[in-house]
Amino acid sequence: MANKSQKVKMVNKETMVVGLDIGKGSHYGYFRAPDGQDSIPFEFHNHRDSFNQFWQKLCRFKSNHGLKEVLIGFESTGPYAEPILHFLRQQPVKLVQINPMHTKRVKELTGNSPNKTDRKDPRVIVDVMMLGHSLTVVVPEGASAHLRRLTQARERAVTDRTAMLNQLQHLLFIIFPEFLRVIKTVSSKTGLYLAGHYPTPDAIAALGLAELSRVIKAVSCGRIGADRADRLFQAARNSVGIVEGRDSIVTEIGYLVAQIEHANAFIVQLEGKMQQHLERIPYSGSLLSMRGIGVITAAGLIGEVGDFRKFSTISEITKLAGLDLFEVSSGKLKGQRHISKRGRSLMRKLLYFAAINTVRSNGVMQYSYARMLERGMPKMKALVAISRKLLAVMFALVRDQTAYIENYDHNCLQLAA
Repeated sequence: MANKSQKVKMVNKETMVVGLDIGKGSHYGYFRAPDGQDSIPFEFHNHRDSFNQFWQKLCRFKSNHGLKEVLIGFESTGPYAEPILHFLRQQPVKLVQINPMHTKRVKELTGNSPNKTDRKDPRVIVDVMMLGHSLTVVVPEGASAHLRRLTQARERAVTDRTAMLNQLQHLLFIIFPEFLRVIKTVSSKTGLYLAGHYPTPDAIAALGLAELSRVIKAVSCGRIGADRADRLFQAARNSVGIVEGRDSIVTEIGYLVAQIEHANAFIVQLEGKMQQHLERIPYSGSLLSMRGIGVITAAGLIGEVGDFRKFSTISEITKLAGLDLFEVSSGKLKGQRHISKRGRSLMRKLLYFAAINTVRSNGVMQYSYARMLERGMPKMKALVAISRKLLAVMFALVRDQTAYIENYDHNCLQLAA
């Protein structure tokens, strides 16, 4: 209840409320004064001259109505909002973000119609802001901004690499299906090397068992023994892979292997840069003090959050991640509680995989996870609950400038070094 009251207080008798409907080439703006007087929704474009004209128009409206503060709201619109937000951040205004689900519902109240237009949308955004349903925008700056870009770039690179690995396995299955039964992980160093240099059964058989054993031992640094080499050699001699069109498939396999190796190198490069920028975050040591929270998780969360220190309550940051709980109950029907998922999906993904790491044997959340399972909670829900718990602990560590101490008893926190 305290959070809702705080949001409503952002709009007072001296506040000019501005709604922005963000587009790729142009935006629509709308002004409203506390007494209800407003402007006609107007269009402006995505370049500096038009931004300056928008700002001059805003200042005139503010002056004419004797207002002192400016509150500007917009929907989550991905990259299209970034230029105008960068411009507005340099002005004396407060920026808030509106959940598109809220505007969708309020939109139908306006004129009792689901009609959607660029001129209607900024009005609806202001209506939502007047109701107090807006969230403070925390724009990453400095090292945090770099971490957001690097995390998003890594996520795209990993997604592309996964797609290429799936295609590589598909092609290998056509010409050498037994390969995947012996070398189970084609993404491994050995798997990629063999797929790139000896993708066909004939190529493997032509090496001979002794040479194949030597190659596999060298590439795998001794982790794959002669028995696996022998299985692969025998599989190659008795393969049921197709021969028609095989050379063309081999050409594509070579391309995919090269692209995957390039993606691997790029991901390593990104992770190195993430490590460098993470070291510039004052409270990164607090997050990394938890066993199971690594560089990728910490860097990704800081990039998505922007700055943990700019959130005053755990509920705010939980909503940002879409991990806040809701239930649908009516009369005697008691609904189950679920997470809203109305937040940053990458944050939820990072926290979920972090939860998996921390509930493993001797993990810092293993005991909590085991107790949840004992109470009959499904594994998936238990992991989501651990994700929420991890986020709460991280928020507390940053807030108190502390490091995590395992085996919590009475005082599990100490000043971070």
